[in-house]
Amino acid sequence: MEDSAIPQKYIISIDLGGTKILASLVNSGEGILMSVKKSTKDKSLKGDYATLCAATIKELLASSGVNETSVKAVCLGIPGSVNPHTGIIGIAPNLNIRNYNIKEELGKQIPFPVLIENDVNLAALGIHKFEFSKTVKNMLVVFVGTGIGGGLVFDGKLYRGSSFFAGEMGHILVDKNGPVCGCGQKGCFEAIASRTAIVNNIVREIKSGKKSKLSKIVEAKEQIKSKALANAIAEGDKIAIKHTTSAAKVIGMMLASVNNLLNFDTIVLGGGLVEANEKFILPLIKESFDKFSLKSTAANTILAATRLGDNAAIFGGIPLAEEFLEIKI
Repeated sequence: MEDSAIPQKYIISIDLGGTKILASLVNSGEGILMSVKKSTKDKSLKGDYATLCAATIKELLASSGVNETSVKAVCLGIPGSVNPHTGIIGIAPNLNIRNYNIKEELGKQIPFPVLIENDVNLAALGIHKFEFSKTVKNMLVVFVGTGIGGGLVFDGKLYRGSSFFAGEMGHILVDKNGPVCGCGQKGCFEAIASRTAIVNNIVREIKSGKKSKLSKIVEAKEQIKSKALANAIAEGDKIAIKHTTSAAKVIGMMLASVNNLLNFDTIVLGGGLVEANEKFILPLIKESFDKFSLKSTAANTILAATRLGDNAAIFGGIPLAEEFLEIKI
């Protein structure tokens, strides 16, 4: 039996998104001990995410009662391009960040080593280690929500690419005449099949006079979130079903195309859209995946949804700390 007098070691994993920051104390043995969530929309911060992260860390430690000496690292997931070696965020559109060394700035305010990684790469690390490490060598992780992001694991190791941009699934061209993407190009995967794309199509139909279970949300000028979309689908809303089905077919087609190239053991789906609508959307994705796959390539590929959900990136901080600091938590 473990001596209870020996202090536990933790990392603090932070998922920094466009609307919220989620910070958690976590280790391999206990899982997530405690979490704190804050809005990233505080205008008084003026984009000072280092200060926001530092304040959230202090609140988390105060609430948990965990001593600073038990924390061995802070691991930060960023929705954008990052260099994990230098700590520089190249660009994070949802945070309005460009060429910002958050590792250096946050390091000035806290007494812990700071590590950064792209948020979906971090999720891929967490999913591989805590869901599939014993059975999977080559894995694709795709998160579908506001946008579409990907993470690549080859021979059990995260593949970041020569300039740390690998896994940008959302910006594969689907239709050169398609809708404009946030990156400025037309017809990107995420401009056609993300939750944002689905919602844009639904809103367009409602504003043209079509009736929907989501009409009240649109009329109130509120955002249609994944759960509201799931509720509408469950109630048989034709517009929600039509556009979600269309997106699911595109997702399946794109996964098949990438798998035809790279031949994964496992493809794992996550993100708000998938998590809220798994029972409806996953069978549609699988059907489309099978249709567009080379049979021999897809014969042994497992297609599944992550069970870690939004916590995948939180758990990803553990293997990230092991990789860069050679510590096991």
